[in-house]
Amino acid sequence: MPSDDTGPLPRHVRVLVAGGGPVGLAAAVELGLRGVDCLVVEPRATVSRARPRCKTLNVRTMEHLRRWGLAERLRARAPLPVSWSQDVVFCTSLTGRELSRFTGVLGLAPEGERFPETGQQAPQYVLEEVLREAVREIAPGRLVLGSKVVGVRQDDDLVRVTVEDGAGGRGVVTADYVIGCDGPRSVVRDEIGARYVGGQALRPNFGMVFESPGLWEHVAHGPAVQYWVVNAAAPALVGPLDRTDTWWAIGFGVDRETGEREARRIIDGVAGRPVEARVLSTDPWTARMQIVDRMRDGRVFLAGDAAHLNPPFGGHGLNTGIGDAVDLGWKLAAVLDGWGGPGLLDSFELERRPVQERVIREATANMRVLSTELLADDLDADDEAGAAARRAAGARIQETKRAEFHSLDLVLGLRLTGSPVVPAATEGREASGAAGARLPHLFLADGRSVYDLLGAGLTLLVLGPDGSVTALEDAARLRGVPLTVVRPPEPVAAAYARLLGARLVLVRPDQVVAWLGEGLTAEDALALVDTLTGGTHRAAAARST
Repeated sequence: MPSDDTGPLPRHVRVLVAGGGPVGLAAAVELGLRGVDCLVVEPRATVSRARPRCKTLNVRTMEHLRRWGLAERLRARAPLPVSWSQDVVFCTSLTGRELSRFTGVLGLAPEGERFPETGQQAPQYVLEEVLREAVREIAPGRLVLGSKVVGVRQDDDLVRVTVEDGAGGRGVVTADYVIGCDGPRSVVRDEIGARYVGGQALRPNFGMVFESPGLWEHVAHGPAVQYWVVNAAAPALVGPLDRTDTWWAIGFGVDRETGEREARRIIDGVAGRPVEARVLSTDPWTARMQIVDRMRDGRVFLAGDAAHLNPPFGGHGLNTGIGDAVDLGWKLAAVLDGWGGPGLLDSFELERRPVQERVIREATANMRVLSTELLADDLDADDEAGAAARRAAGARIQETKRAEFHSLDLVLGLRLTGSPVVPAATEGREASGAAGARLPHLFLADGRSVYDLLGAGLTLLVLGPDGSVTALEDAARLRGVPLTVVRPPEPVAAAYARLLGARLVLVRPDQVVAWLGEGLTAEDALALVDTLTGGTHRAAAARST
């Protein structure tokens, strides 16, 4: 039944999540759907629509939302349907000259069977509202709003968390584990003595949301999810929040004071003409490229912005945080449920840090060429000099910005290497089908995704003669590990066998290939299950006591 956001604090929970932004809520959903008693403590009583922040939900995040049963709910709430536009436009202004265009951007266009869910443009507040609802609907989950975590102390057995309400009253909740999802100014991070390592950009940026009735009537370039404005008056990035009058914009190189004073001038510069506009909110920021020196201290973990920060270009920040929440969520649930061992929790940072570091590198590379770097003379001129300037600008845009908008190899192609709970990939196999990679996606004849067949624990895909299925089933049963055996119908099984080069494929709860091979002895099957679950040696009988 729905949770009570205002009731008294519980004395104890299995997992306490500090921070109820998208990452903290995603962790709570992942845990709650696995039956784990979870408490989310969030200072904001309501979700603010004033600052939409992240707006790109990538393909991988949408796959997780599908797994949680929330993908269609989110799409129904998103102000811009995927069908509305899949383009990014570079132009001298919204009413000016077009310089270049990218189509099928950010995973918004289907690519055969590569993924079951396209990306989705949606303001961060839409995702937060959907995830808050989901946490309230999941029986083990609970939100405490209007309160914040102000202290964290732990010993070998539990964590004592001090929670302060809006009136200054304090209470203590004990938890088996704590996840710090409380952002760049994380109290949890400070409490465990972790710190950011890295740097930040020198140039400020000025974000704002504005309402401009009738602006769409003047846009010369048709619908797009982003317009990169290249002019000396207002080099900026702008996009619609809905299909009516509400827009977001980032003025590059604009400090807080200038932005507050000249917001209307910037809007006119972006539009390319004087327009009616009203500024709804402002959000000055400077890009940071930072990651914590450690993401765990005993029973306390860090995820999302509390653990890593990157420039927003490419739309990877929020999505990387959701990946953190999924990885840590299923592993904590496995440990609390008795089938995960200590090595499973040790693998969290070992698996996520390389992903986070690569995302920071890619986002930093995307930031090297912004509208300010594309400025040139004659871009709006009607003569041959103007045409030549626009051709040169277009060529540079295509050369330097393509990776930012066509990044599916990064989003879907990340592979876990060096993880203690993923056996080394067999030499000679392609990365897409090797251990540590996301399971390649295929559709069934009835239109369902193979992902829809995967279980909540480990899943064994049987793609040929049964081999040692019984050995793996016996090993999982002995160790108390939930195992779902799936025999995909032809021709899906044959297609997977060709893709993966194996008859047996073990898949983790996060849709990552854990192991693949031809067969195992009973002894080898037991050793494999122990590796995949972090070295646990608890039998099912011990788990039930």
